Amino acid sequence: MPIKIPAGLPARQVLESENIFVMDNERATAQDIRPLHILILNLMPTKVVTETQLARLLGNTPIQVEMELLRVESHTPKNTAPEHMITYYQTFDEVKDRFYDGMVITGAPVEQMPFEEVEYWEELCEIMEWTKTHVYSTLHICWGAQAALYYHYGINKVPLKEKMFGVFPHTITHKSSILFRGFDDVFLVPHSRHTTVLRNDIAAVDELKILAESEQAGVYAVSTNGGTQIYITGHSEYDTETLEKEYLRDKKAGLPIKMPVNYYPDDDDTKRPLNTWRSSAHLLYSNWLNYFVYQSTPYDLSAISEIRSRK
Repeated sequence: MPIKIPAGLPARQVLESENIFVMDNERATAQDIRPLHILILNLMPTKVVTETQLARLLGNTPIQVEMELLRVESHTPKNTAPEHMITYYQTFDEVKDRFYDGMVITGAPVEQMPFEEVEYWEELCEIMEWTKTHVYSTLHICWGAQAALYYHYGINKVPLKEKMFGVFPHTITHKSSILFRGFDDVFLVPHSRHTTVLRNDIAAVDELKILAESEQAGVYAVSTNGGTQIYITGHSEYDTETLEKEYLRDKKAGLPIKMPVNYYPDDDDTKRPLNTWRSSAHLLYSNWLNYFVYQSTPYDLSAISEIRSRK
C-alpha cells in the first residue's frame, strides 16, 4: 500500500526509484479507505534526509499512510531552505486541533545541553503534552526519546565517557513484545549519541516496559502499557552512509571521533560500509504501524481523546 506525501516533496523521487508506492492527493481521495494519519515532528538538522528515511520506512508497509510534517516555531533551521520549510511543514498552531493515528518525534543535535536550555524546549513540552490526547501512538527517536522520558517521567539523560557510535547487536528483553514480532534473536541498530538513559531509572517506573536492549549500547526500546508512547534510543532509520558522513564530518573538523563500531568491513574506512540493519528497521516500523496504530486506533480520530483519557 502507498504512502501519501505532500506534493513536490523531494523525497518522492528517491522513494519512487526504490519502488516505494507513493500516491498523490487525487489518487488518494479516489480510494474508499481511510489512510493512517502520521505526523512527523522533524527536529533533525538535515530535514530532507530525515523526511526521506522515515517516508521510506512508513511507505514500505501494506497500510496506506498519509504523512504530514511538523516544525517548531521557536527555532529556525540553518541547514534547510526557508522555502522548503514553508512549503512542506506546518506549525503546531495549525495542527493542534486535529487528531492523528500516530506521530514520530525525531532526534536532535542538542543532546549535550540540559533539556531546559534547548531553544524550543517549552514548545516541545506543549507538543508532547498534546500527544496524550490527540495522538494514538507516538514513536520517539534518540534525543526525542530522551526528551520524552524526561518530560513524562522525570528520567534524565546521563553523559557517556565517549560517543556511542556505530552499529551494535541487540536482543529482545520482553519476549512477548509484538513490536519485535518476527525479529531475529540478535539484530543490529545504528547509534550515534553522547548521552544515555540508565536502565535502573527506566525499570523503576511501573508504567514503562523495557522491550529490547544491547550489552554495549544499553536500553534500546521502551514502551508504555498499550504502546501509546514508544521510546527508541537508536537510529534504525539511518541510511547506509549516514554514520560515515558524521564520521568524516567530525574527522575533517578535527573533533575527537573514533571509527564507527561494526560498520566498515574489516574496520577499514576506505571500504564501503554495509547496511546490516535495513530489514529490522522495516520490520520495526511495520510492526508499529500494524499493531500499535492500524489495529488499535479508532476509525473516528476525534475519539482518540476519550480513549486516551481512559488509559
